This record gives sequence, structure tokens and C-alpha cells, in this order.
Amino acid sequence: MKIQVKVKPNSKNQKIESAADGSLTVRLKSPPRDGKANQELIELLAEKFSVRKCQVRIKSGLSAKNKLVEIESE
Repeated sequence: MKIQVKVKPNSKNQKIESAADGSLTVRLKSPPRDGKANQELIELLAEKFSVRKCQVRIKSGLSAKNKLVEIESE
């Protein structure tokens, strides 16, 4: 499954919010440096969708706030 994700790094709390169009807004504590925010995003989405971290891939937008994430289901 592919999901549009808008990332907001440097937030006070971690939070995943769903929009009406099926996209997600994810607030991350990590700064957008050295891939830390992307790693935190992968961990949060893996936990939310009950999959392993290796099943969550950022397909596009590695250095952007808007990302396309693919989640493999078993």
C-alpha cells in the first residue's frame, strides 16, 4: 500500500494524524538531519501498521516534507 505522508520534524510530541483523503500528517521529535527524521518516521509507521521496519520504504521525498511511503503487508 502507498501512502502520502506530510512530515513535521522538531515537534514536541510524536503524533500520527489521518486526513480525509487517506494521507497522513506525522509529527516527529527528531530534527531533519542525517536521516534521523526519516528513521523515526519508518519506526512510527511500522508500529502503527504492525509491520517490521524493513517493510516500510520511503519511495520519494527523502529530503522533502511531503513523502510517498510504501508499506508491504505480509
